[in-house]
Amino acid sequence: MKIAVLGAGGVGGYFGARLAAAGEDVHFVARGAHLEAMVNGGLVVNSALGDVHLKPVQATDDPAAIGPVDLIIVAVKLYDTEAALPACQALLGPDTSLVSFQNGVGAARVLSAAGGAERVYGGVTYILSTIASPGVIDHVGTIARLIVGELDGQPSDRTRAFQAACDGAGIDIQVSGNIVGEIWSKFTFLAALSGVTTLLRMPVGLIRADPDTRAFFRAAVDEAVAVARACCIALPGDAVDRHMATFDNLDPEFSSSMLYDLTHGHRLELAWLSDTIVDHGRREGVPTPVHKAIVAALKLYADGPPK
Repeated sequence: MKIAVLGAGGVGGYFGARLAAAGEDVHFVARGAHLEAMVNGGLVVNSALGDVHLKPVQATDDPAAIGPVDLIIVAVKLYDTEAALPACQALLGPDTSLVSFQNGVGAARVLSAAGGAERVYGGVTYILSTIASPGVIDHVGTIARLIVGELDGQPSDRTRAFQAACDGAGIDIQVSGNIVGEIWSKFTFLAALSGVTTLLRMPVGLIRADPDTRAFFRAAVDEAVAVARACCIALPGDAVDRHMATFDNLDPEFSSSMLYDLTHGHRLELAWLSDTIVDHGRREGVPTPVHKAIVAALKLYADGPPK
């Protein structure tokens, strides 16, 4: 399978490297020092699931040089999604598909502008990984899972083909008949986790150890789940309890990529997480005071450190 990975960071770099090491025809679209390091020294993945040193690496900042591909994996930050559309269009062939492994709930709609909604299917990833240094991806823990599926819930040859490629690479993958529900399930947990850890500047262990901050996190989850249900998303009846069980089982040092971005002076995905909860809540008549507080406290950092 010929695959283009847009965004060779923690998600795209990790899964793209696994697929390439297994023999898939993977091309990375990257930029800056990270691209230069990959071209000159290869791509390194440090992981408890097994390290990878991919060399040589097919990497470029010119998508047109890659040519048409079977699949475009979009793994850029949410605020870069629209800017990635020209790159997607440069990679399109007659049968090219697109899948987003980004956070949030709106990526599929945005990506449909690249070549039509029929090209897009849904994706979810569960992993904590970051660019440790140019050309190096650090995977924390042992969770590295993908879920994919057609947005209409029907089985398809293209999702089965991607599943087969991932199986061959030793990647934990599931094809779901309810990918929209899977996307929202992750979103309702991630919006709370990202917002609360970033607001408090603390990992989950400290937050859950204190009854007040634990209750604050649960309130953020309650709001997100209530908003999802108001939007007619079918979540399990015990969705809040499930999210709290996940929260309780995380490593005490686990935090969020948004806290990482804040502490490293990067832009935040705030508008696509807590702010989206607030917007949907306003439209559906669901109160969201916790997420409103998160947005108010972090909005001055949304574009990087205040100047």
